[in-house]
Amino acid sequence: MSNHVYKKVELVGSSQTSVTDAIETAITRASKTMRNLDWFEVDQIRGHVKDGEIEYYQVVMKVGFRIDD
Repeated sequence: MSNHVYKKVELVGSSQTSVTDAIETAITRASKTMRNLDWFEVDQIRGHVKDGEIEYYQVVMKVGFRIDD
């Protein structure tokens, strides 16, 4: 097993569909400008309610990417 060094960046993803979609939206967008994405962790899940219904979901997450390559 190799030793690696990682950097963590905080992202906030949102979706009108689901928490999973909010995560995937953030990862997809981050992967366009960040190389070596390796993992993520969700810190917070929240959303917005309008007229008694969920209008959108929001996740606050950290993504880690290798900086030793």
